[in-house]
Amino acid sequence: MEKIKAAILGPGNIGSDLMYKIMRSRRMQVAMMAGIVDSPGIQRAKSIGIPTTTDGIGPILDHPEIRIVFDSTGARPHLVHAPLLKEAGKLAVDLTPAAIGPYVVPAVNLDKVSDASNFNMVTCGGQATVPIVHAINRVAGVVYAEIVAAISSKSAGPGTRQNIDEFTQTTARALCVVGGAKKGKAIIVLNPAEPPLMMTDTVYVEVEKPDEKAIRESVEEMVRTVQSYVPGYRLRMPPTLDDHRVVTIVEVEGAGDFLPKYSGNLDIMTSAAAAVGEALAERILAGSGR
Repeated sequence: MEKIKAAILGPGNIGSDLMYKIMRSRRMQVAMMAGIVDSPGIQRAKSIGIPTTTDGIGPILDHPEIRIVFDSTGARPHLVHAPLLKEAGKLAVDLTPAAIGPYVVPAVNLDKVSDASNFNMVTCGGQATVPIVHAINRVAGVVYAEIVAAISSKSAGPGTRQNIDEFTQTTARALCVVGGAKKGKAIIVLNPAEPPLMMTDTVYVEVEKPDEKAIRESVEEMVRTVQSYVPGYRLRMPPTLDDHRVVTIVEVEGAGDFLPKYSGNLDIMTSAAAAVGEALAERILAGSGR
């Protein structure tokens, strides 16, 4: 089967994990890994035969066959990269909190943003909790949504730590824009516990139409949908209703492709991005892509 060429910009933990996921793709091929220094990620890509560059985004822009570019650098660099990728006719899958393109959560709204050229993957907390808020909203109407994303300190690299403000702002907005809540709030906790804990996301919502049976069924259906591309995604505590308030907890275990299994926060981002890339590649192969 013909494969669409893709590039990964940023050879850190997220970029490296994404590389292994794309290598399993039926529709994409990693044509380049790009960075700005000869890092361990660049060396890792070289060792398995993937073309690399330390000249940043330039060689990706100049490569005529690369159609999809995954940016796993940071929010500020992506502000620079985004217009360059658009001008070069590349489809950008943004794994930073830059939020230039529309927020994309594959289980919820991928089909609604198919004409975009830049796909923002929100945040790890957004990928884990927006589906739950959306599932509750579609049957009960969410007035307010608040999420607490607790991740292991060991799985929070420099990029995550530098983008804490963007994380909270972007996640809170996505709870409304994609999840459907009228108001949203997001909190992130870096837990230093040893051994490291799995990513755990607590979702608190206030609903207009409290119906515990309908809410549970909708959430359980959504969990199965997310599991189609994030197998380690599961309910740790099913939705519990108290008057108009609903509390539920999800846990994310990573696939262990490159990162430790406790790094579910990173794995859900790379898994969601790979799912978006797969859909884009399928669209291109079908002749309806750019």
